[in-house]
Amino acid sequence: MGTTIKARLGVIATASALVVTGLLAAGPTASAAVLTQATPATAASDSCGYYSGTALTVRGNTGPRVHEIQCLLNSYSGYPVALDEDSNFGPNTESGVRWLQSCAHITVDGKVGVNTWNALRNSSC
Repeated sequence: MGTTIKARLGVIATASALVVTGLLAAGPTASAAVLTQATPATAASDSCGYYSGTALTVRGNTGPRVHEIQCLLNSYSGYPVALDEDSNFGPNTESGVRWLQSCAHITVDGKVGVNTWNALRNSSC
């Protein structure tokens, strides 16, 4: 007797690092979401536009290289902390770099060299 309302969903579930799309049916006999696709979330972008090189960047550095690192780390749905994008490579940025290095299975040293830049721009952590 009742009408069924269907709405398209496009939901990013950051807590579980899944991208979910599907249909939501609402009405007297149906009120459930149908999962049609689930894929691991990845970095939102391979560049934030602050820096495009691969120069060694370490704690204590400042400027556009650091801003790029912070922005890229913030683009990961799996990274649990939002970094201040203040262009200062301090302890929180170093912690984020170590998290990414561990996740990407590369040397964990807190320094952003060629391998870490590649992981920042291409990893699916």
